[in-house]
Amino acid sequence: MSKQGAKGLREVLRLPPGEGVDLASYDTRATPCAPNGKDAALADSARMGKRLGRLQERLWAAGTAGDRRRVLLVLQGMDTSGKGGTVKHVVGQFNPSGCRIKAFEAPTEEEREHDFLYRVRRALPEPGEIGIFDRSHYEDVLIARVRHLAVPAEIGSRYGRINDFERSLAEDGVTLVKCFLHISYDEQGRRLLRRLDRPGKRWKFNPGDIDERALWPAYQEAYEAALEHCAAPHAPWYLIPADRKWYRNWAVSRLLLEHLKALDPRYPKGDFDVAECRERLLKRT
Repeated sequence: MSKQGAKGLREVLRLPPGEGVDLASYDTRATPCAPNGKDAALADSARMGKRLGRLQERLWAAGTAGDRRRVLLVLQGMDTSGKGGTVKHVVGQFNPSGCRIKAFEAPTEEEREHDFLYRVRRALPEPGEIGIFDRSHYEDVLIARVRHLAVPAEIGSRYGRINDFERSLAEDGVTLVKCFLHISYDEQGRRLLRRLDRPGKRWKFNPGDIDERALWPAYQEAYEAALEHCAAPHAPWYLIPADRKWYRNWAVSRLLLEHLKALDPRYPKGDFDVAECRERLLKRT
């Protein structure tokens, strides 16, 4: 790992809160803190998977004993940036019984009758769980802004409501890990073409993706605004260069590992006499 990695990936990839964000200034093919090359990163990701699994088990066990802490991984990015791939390769290393995964599509008629945070609150992880949002409450300041689904004043008010919402989550024991998967325009084009050219990937393609791609500049502006307005010490944004899939997966795994290590969940102590139970068990064997 590079010397830069000594800082910890949380520090290196965190966007400074309260500052303007220029996405064009961030290299989508960069690999900050990564091991030396793709093969080394894949091997390190495999090793991290075992450590992540052990920490997840400790978090889940602590939750059964009243520890309210949990983790919420938020994945945002343009189409093809790898939200689903991250869920598969990173979250797939966890025990699914301790995870709560939610992919947010267009809101249903019922959901439209409520506040935009209504459906998000219903999908939050329970104590001891790791929650994963494939898209999230940020869609309501991204696509809603680009597609003019709400007036500018309403979009502006949503930033503040998101900040209040995330502050309340942090105060209730939720560790927020918000990742923006930063892909380039050219790389998105290549991935969309692969979906068309490979029969096994065509199910992922939607003709509407072409229309969304035409709105790339507007989406970049919407993301820059969300990243600037909704970053706080308790809910920072991490910018993940996502043109290289192996780096994206390694970086998100590393971020989760650093957060879980900082939480340091512990197995609860049994509220029974171990020696007495062992003696009773031996008598029945």
